[in-house]
Amino acid sequence: MDPPLNDRPTPLAGRLFPAESAEALLAHIHPHSDLIVPLANGEPSLLLDTVEAAAARGDLEGVTVHQMHALSDRPYLHGAYGDRLRHVSYFLSHVTRPCYLAGTLDLVPNHFSEVFSHMQRRTNDPLVIATAAPPDRHGYFSLGVSADYTSSFIGRARFFLEANAQMPRTFGRNQIHISQVAGWVRNDHPLVEVPPPEIEADDHTIAGFVADRIPDGACLQTGIGAIPNAIMSALAHHRDLGVHTELLSDGLVDLVEQGVVNGVRKLHNRTKVVGTFALGTQRLYDFLNENTAVELWSARYVNDPRLLSRERNFVSINATLSVDFLGQCASETLGGRYYSSSGGQVDFARGAMYSEGGQGFIVLHSTAANGTVSRIVPQFAAGEVVTNSKNTVDKVVTEFGVAELRSKTVRERTRALIAIAHPDHRQQLTSEAKRLGYA
Repeated sequence: MDPPLNDRPTPLAGRLFPAESAEALLAHIHPHSDLIVPLANGEPSLLLDTVEAAAARGDLEGVTVHQMHALSDRPYLHGAYGDRLRHVSYFLSHVTRPCYLAGTLDLVPNHFSEVFSHMQRRTNDPLVIATAAPPDRHGYFSLGVSADYTSSFIGRARFFLEANAQMPRTFGRNQIHISQVAGWVRNDHPLVEVPPPEIEADDHTIAGFVADRIPDGACLQTGIGAIPNAIMSALAHHRDLGVHTELLSDGLVDLVEQGVVNGVRKLHNRTKVVGTFALGTQRLYDFLNENTAVELWSARYVNDPRLLSRERNFVSINATLSVDFLGQCASETLGGRYYSSSGGQVDFARGAMYSEGGQGFIVLHSTAANGTVSRIVPQFAAGEVVTNSKNTVDKVVTEFGVAELRSKTVRERTRALIAIAHPDHRQQLTSEAKRLGYA
């Protein structure tokens, strides 16, 4: 009797165990090297420990790490090793935000679809260090939950991998063969989990406004957080939805298991759920592991507005921090200081704008600071950055309704936005509209 399929030897069997320690990585790092690190759980913790230890010994010179959304707080982010090891961010996280404000790291403005091209411009012979699922019986690593910009470097840059048996093995265009890596080590540990936030009554109200406007067969993009999860739960009675989104989160799992999301009406990757990275709980990671219904592709594919525009009924759902009377959305600064970055918000909003039957939703609570601050504002304060422009924004949704802004005049926009502001702030907003000549 033949042995079980997974136990059969392969020509690669002798190479399926790492012959190197993490210290072997340092042979591939030269003065002024550029290191590419995936976002979130794609971070290779052991390899980054090794790089930091070398910086602490003074063994590095002018090395730069390029990364979006770092999860792990590290001394080098705070400037501990000076110019020996620096960080360039492409999206601030709770870890890198205070470091940026303190001046110990830099931020490159970008759209997520273009991060790979920005990194190509800024680097010379980069080395990608990333966490991956261990090689399968064919000798292929999977980049797991983080295809992002990293997968675009396959065949275009050197790779040194950290294999983690707890990384889900995912499919799509995110595999790399063992013959293509400069080296690899093992480091098994649980992935960082981000539990879904508690959904409040206002989140369900906003979700209802959005869900009522999504037709059966639509192709969706949505993010992480209370409102996106509420929207996912509000779609339970829809049919034949598709998903082509930047971020895969826990809210997706129920819709797939219920048969609501099946992708049968999609143009691209028909019948497949498509994302570029995943961040959530262990339930999500277990769902993704060896699930052939899900594909992770590079952000330059997933977020490409030109590709998105060819999907019929493409629906983009994104959150913002505030909206002004013109419809401009400030989604990356708070109080005039950088909070995150643009991410894929504009990529998907533009794709929805050109899609036949497409819709772009911007969602937010009407107030902040326990109701004392309106998030619908006459004009942005100095230092606020416009993420989504007035010419792209489509529908703005709060718990008080939907303001449809596409093709509307400035005065029509202003009236529509005041109507979805909190009642406590509408009188003051109306006075400001008259002062500006918008009423």
